[in-house]
Amino acid sequence: MIERRRCDWADKGDALMTKYHDEEWGVPLRDDREWYAKLTLDGAQAGLSWRTILYRREGYREAFHDFDVARVASMTARDVERLMKFEGIIRNRQKIESAIENARAFQTLQAELGSFDRYIWSAVGGKPLQPSRMPPWPATTPLSDAISKDLKKRGFSFVGSTIVYAFMQAAGVINDHRDDCFRKKPIATLGRRFKP
Repeated sequence: MIERRRCDWADKGDALMTKYHDEEWGVPLRDDREWYAKLTLDGAQAGLSWRTILYRREGYREAFHDFDVARVASMTARDVERLMKFEGIIRNRQKIESAIENARAFQTLQAELGSFDRYIWSAVGGKPLQPSRMPPWPATTPLSDAISKDLKKRGFSFVGSTIVYAFMQAAGVINDHRDDCFRKKPIATLGRRFKP
């Protein structure tokens, strides 16, 4: 039996990380709720490993109303205090408050442009980028710098260029599977079928 080659970060014997890599990472997102979830989770990751957040993803789903933007945007200081005691998430006040403020900024962006999905995909002409990649990957790019700067201007927080680049990779805006990873070509095919 031939063993599948994966991106290095997903091939370390952690079943949940491997499943995430094999089934989700790099698959193009099209749903605003999923985009808000990705922003929230990647913002929570700041300074931590993705594994730490992935193992708490269900806790975040519970804490933030299954990533319902309108419900999160209406959360209050009382909710922040409640979540500071909730063990299912990283109990960092700035990150919790950021998730709520980002939901409000997300709604403003939706009202202005129709959807976050339209906003993010317009940055790449509606089609996932398909670079040839082998380690090491960049932590940021000029595109992630520009999106980060614009999101901050729009009132988002925990959207530094490194975080933006990570969610672009995870959400399929850029197909950053290594060239010899078994997921590279299937993800590229999804990109070709993508309709802006």
